[in-house]
Amino acid sequence: MTLEQSIKKEIRDIADFPKPGIIFKDITPLFYKQELCNDIVNGFIERLEEVPDAIIGIESRGFLFGFLVANKLNVPFVLVRKAGKLPYKTVKEEYALEYGTSIIEMHEDALEKGWNVIIHDDLIATGGTAQAAAKLVEKMGAKVAGFNFVVSLDFLNGKSKLVNHTNNITCLVHY
Repeated sequence: MTLEQSIKKEIRDIADFPKPGIIFKDITPLFYKQELCNDIVNGFIERLEEVPDAIIGIESRGFLFGFLVANKLNVPFVLVRKAGKLPYKTVKEEYALEYGTSIIEMHEDALEKGWNVIIHDDLIATGGTAQAAAKLVEKMGAKVAGFNFVVSLDFLNGKSKLVNHTNNITCLVHY
């Protein structure tokens, strides 16, 4: 069985969550299978073009595998969180949602100029949050070396927002 098949076997569909008409791809069953978690981390590492200077995880599910990949590569792990959640001075980026806007932040001392950074999240849908994270990286003088996602909802075309930052976009599962 391929890695994609193993992951798809564990992801469960939750109808009408978080609102009617949405089929939510629930990745939490992945964490019940330690061997599969190791395979996922190794899958991301095997697909790297080069070892980055840091991995960024987007709140909150992006923290899970993003931290494990960073730890295994022995590189810093940087948190990107919703506004008001980080205790130190931050850099902010506002981005559009379906109705309204949101803001994400990272600590202003989290990245060094010139660093190559991988941005990690659990799932790419429309790409807005990942694009905002990429803008934060660039504001800080670092370079987006790639994006990692466990799941891609290809029909929402989120990757189109990310190719302006890099063509290095890894998705382990496609729907």
